[in-house]
Amino acid sequence: MEPTIYRLKVTLRGSRPPIWRRIEVRSDISLARLHDVLQLVMGWTNSHLHQFRRGTTYYGPANPELDMEQQNERRIRLNGVLRKPKDKMVYEYDFGDGWEHDVVLERSTVGPTDAPQVRVTGGRGACPPEDVGGIGGYYGFLEAIKDPAHPEHDEMLEWYGGGIDPEAFDFEEVNKYFRARTRRPKDA
Repeated sequence: MEPTIYRLKVTLRGSRPPIWRRIEVRSDISLARLHDVLQLVMGWTNSHLHQFRRGTTYYGPANPELDMEQQNERRIRLNGVLRKPKDKMVYEYDFGDGWEHDVVLERSTVGPTDAPQVRVTGGRGACPPEDVGGIGGYYGFLEAIKDPAHPEHDEMLEWYGGGIDPEAFDFEEVNKYFRARTRRPKDA
Protein backbone atom coordinates (compact mmCIF):
# COMPACT_ATOMS: atom_id res chain seq x y z
CA MET A 1 0.00 0.00 0.00
CA GLU A 2 1.34 3.41 -0.94
CA PRO A 3 1.84 5.80 1.98
CA THR A 4 0.18 9.18 2.30
CA ILE A 5 2.71 12.00 2.49
CA TYR A 6 1.90 15.22 4.31
CA ARG A 7 3.60 18.48 3.38
CA LEU A 8 3.82 20.63 6.50
CA LYS A 9 4.91 24.21 6.95
CA VAL A 10 6.35 24.92 10.38
CA THR A 11 6.75 28.59 11.35
CA LEU A 12 8.25 29.95 14.56
CA ARG A 13 5.68 32.36 15.98
CA GLY A 14 6.80 35.95 16.43
CA SER A 15 9.82 35.66 14.15
CA ARG A 16 10.33 38.53 11.70
CA PRO A 17 11.24 37.76 9.01
CA PRO A 18 9.60 34.39 9.58
CA ILE A 19 11.80 31.45 10.55
CA TRP A 20 10.18 28.48 8.86
CA ARG A 21 10.65 24.98 7.51
CA ARG A 22 8.71 23.01 4.92
CA ILE A 23 8.85 19.26 5.43
CA GLU A 24 7.30 16.12 4.02
CA VAL A 25 6.51 13.27 6.40
CA ARG A 26 4.36 10.17 6.28
CA SER A 27 0.89 10.93 7.57
CA ASP A 28 1.01 8.00 10.01
CA ILE A 29 4.04 9.28 11.91
CA SER A 30 3.50 9.43 15.68
CA LEU A 31 3.52 12.84 17.33
CA ALA A 32 6.47 11.62 19.43
CA ARG A 33 8.46 10.96 16.25
CA LEU A 34 7.25 14.26 14.76
CA HIS A 35 8.68 16.00 17.83
CA ASP A 36 12.07 14.39 17.07
CA VAL A 37 11.80 15.53 13.44
CA LEU A 38 10.90 19.09 14.41
CA GLN A 39 13.84 19.27 16.79
CA LEU A 40 16.18 18.35 13.96
CA VAL A 41 14.70 20.47 11.18
CA MET A 42 14.35 23.56 13.34
CA GLY A 43 17.78 23.13 14.93
CA TRP A 44 16.76 22.71 18.57
CA THR A 45 18.70 20.40 20.92
CA ASN A 46 15.82 18.54 22.64
CA SER A 47 16.86 19.95 26.04
CA HIS A 48 13.41 21.04 27.25
CA LEU A 49 9.81 19.94 27.62
CA HIS A 50 7.42 20.15 24.68
CA GLN A 51 3.80 19.63 23.73
CA PHE A 52 1.44 19.80 20.77
CA ARG A 53 -1.90 21.59 20.93
CA ARG A 54 -4.88 21.54 18.63
CA GLY A 55 -7.79 23.57 19.91
CA THR A 56 -8.17 22.63 23.57
CA THR A 57 -6.52 19.21 23.23
CA TYR A 58 -2.93 18.75 24.32
CA TYR A 59 -0.53 15.97 23.28
CA GLY A 60 2.82 15.28 24.86
CA PRO A 61 5.09 12.72 26.47
CA ALA A 62 3.56 10.72 29.30
CA ASN A 63 4.28 12.81 32.40
CA PRO A 64 2.21 12.22 35.55
CA GLU A 65 3.82 15.27 37.19
CA LEU A 66 2.15 17.69 34.78
CA ASP A 67 -0.92 19.33 36.21
CA MET A 68 -2.91 19.10 32.98
CA GLU A 69 -4.70 16.55 30.91
CA GLN A 70 -2.88 15.56 27.76
CA GLN A 71 -2.89 12.62 25.41
CA ASN A 72 0.21 10.45 25.09
CA GLU A 73 1.98 11.57 21.89
CA ARG A 74 3.37 8.06 21.30
CA ARG A 75 -0.15 6.76 20.73
CA ILE A 76 -1.34 9.56 18.45
CA ARG A 77 -0.63 9.64 14.71
CA LEU A 78 -0.32 12.89 12.80
CA ASN A 79 -3.22 11.94 10.53
CA GLY A 80 -5.41 11.65 13.63
CA VAL A 81 -4.81 15.32 14.42
CA LEU A 82 -4.38 16.99 11.02
CA ARG A 83 -6.73 15.58 8.40
CA LYS A 84 -7.10 18.07 5.56
CA PRO A 85 -5.17 20.97 4.03
CA LYS A 86 -5.10 24.11 6.18
CA ASP A 87 -5.58 22.10 9.39
CA LYS A 88 -3.05 23.32 11.94
CA MET A 89 -1.73 22.74 15.40
CA VAL A 90 0.80 24.38 17.68
CA TYR A 91 4.09 22.77 18.68
CA GLU A 92 5.52 24.35 21.82
CA TYR A 93 9.09 23.75 22.86
CA ASP A 94 10.75 24.95 26.08
CA PHE A 95 7.95 26.18 28.33
CA GLY A 96 10.31 28.76 29.87
CA ASP A 97 11.31 30.41 26.60
CA GLY A 98 7.93 29.58 25.05
CA TRP A 99 8.95 28.72 21.49
CA GLU A 100 5.65 28.20 19.69
CA HIS A 101 5.50 26.91 16.14
CA ASP A 102 2.50 26.84 13.84
CA VAL A 103 2.37 23.46 12.09
CA VAL A 104 0.10 23.68 9.04
CA LEU A 105 -0.87 20.83 6.73
CA GLU A 106 -0.39 22.29 3.26
CA ARG A 107 -1.20 19.21 1.22
CA SER A 108 -1.61 15.46 1.30
CA THR A 109 -0.45 13.20 -1.54
CA VAL A 110 0.04 9.52 -2.17
CA GLY A 111 3.73 8.71 -2.32
CA PRO A 112 5.76 5.78 -3.54
CA THR A 113 6.30 2.92 -1.10
CA ASP A 114 9.98 3.84 -0.89
CA ALA A 115 9.26 7.50 -0.07
CA PRO A 116 11.66 8.87 2.55
CA GLN A 117 10.33 9.07 6.10
CA VAL A 118 11.24 12.76 6.25
CA ARG A 119 12.31 15.26 3.63
CA VAL A 120 12.93 18.97 4.05
CA THR A 121 11.93 20.93 0.95
CA GLY A 122 12.59 24.47 2.10
CA GLY A 123 13.15 26.85 4.95
CA ARG A 124 14.44 30.18 6.03
CA GLY A 125 16.34 31.55 8.98
CA ALA A 126 18.63 30.15 11.63
CA CYS A 127 17.23 28.52 14.72
CA PRO A 128 17.59 30.74 17.79
CA PRO A 129 19.99 29.49 20.45
CA GLU A 130 18.60 27.45 23.34
CA ASP A 131 17.92 29.41 26.55
CA VAL A 132 18.20 32.82 24.89
CA GLY A 133 14.95 33.99 26.49
CA GLY A 134 12.29 33.47 23.84
CA ILE A 135 11.77 35.48 20.68
CA GLY A 136 12.41 38.82 22.43
CA GLY A 137 15.61 37.49 23.95
CA TYR A 138 16.70 36.23 20.55
CA TYR A 139 16.33 39.63 18.92
CA GLY A 140 18.14 41.24 21.86
CA PHE A 141 20.92 38.68 21.44
CA LEU A 142 21.21 39.44 17.70
CA GLU A 143 21.36 43.16 18.42
CA ALA A 144 24.09 42.67 21.03
CA ILE A 145 26.35 40.47 18.91
CA LYS A 146 25.98 42.69 15.85
CA ASP A 147 27.12 45.84 17.67
CA PRO A 148 30.64 45.73 19.20
CA ALA A 149 29.72 48.83 21.25
CA HIS A 150 26.69 47.09 22.82
CA PRO A 151 27.21 46.61 26.59
CA GLU A 152 26.43 42.87 26.31
CA HIS A 153 28.33 42.23 23.07
CA ASP A 154 31.31 40.36 24.52
CA GLU A 155 29.22 38.50 27.08
CA MET A 156 26.78 37.24 24.44
CA LEU A 157 29.54 36.18 22.05
CA GLU A 158 31.24 34.27 24.85
CA TRP A 159 27.94 32.70 26.01
CA TYR A 160 27.08 31.51 22.52
CA GLY A 161 30.62 30.68 21.49
CA GLY A 162 30.82 33.07 18.55
CA GLY A 163 28.57 34.79 16.05
CA ILE A 164 25.48 33.58 14.24
CA ASP A 165 24.11 34.22 10.78
CA PRO A 166 20.37 34.74 11.40
CA GLU A 167 19.62 33.99 7.73
CA ALA A 168 21.47 30.67 7.63
CA PHE A 169 19.56 27.47 6.96
CA ASP A 170 20.74 24.68 4.69
CA PHE A 171 17.93 22.20 4.19
CA GLU A 172 20.15 19.90 2.13
CA GLU A 173 22.39 19.41 5.17
CA VAL A 174 19.36 18.34 7.21
CA ASN A 175 18.26 16.00 4.41
CA LYS A 176 21.72 14.38 4.39
CA TYR A 177 21.21 13.54 8.03
CA PHE A 178 17.79 11.99 7.39
CA ARG A 179 19.09 10.02 4.40
CA ALA A 180 21.88 8.62 6.56
CA ARG A 181 19.31 7.22 8.97
CA THR A 182 18.16 4.30 6.88
CA ARG A 183 16.31 2.24 9.46
CA ARG A 184 12.73 3.08 10.22
CA PRO A 185 11.92 3.82 13.89
CA LYS A 186 9.39 1.47 15.52
CA ASP A 187 6.78 4.18 16.16
CA ALA A 188 7.14 6.16 12.92
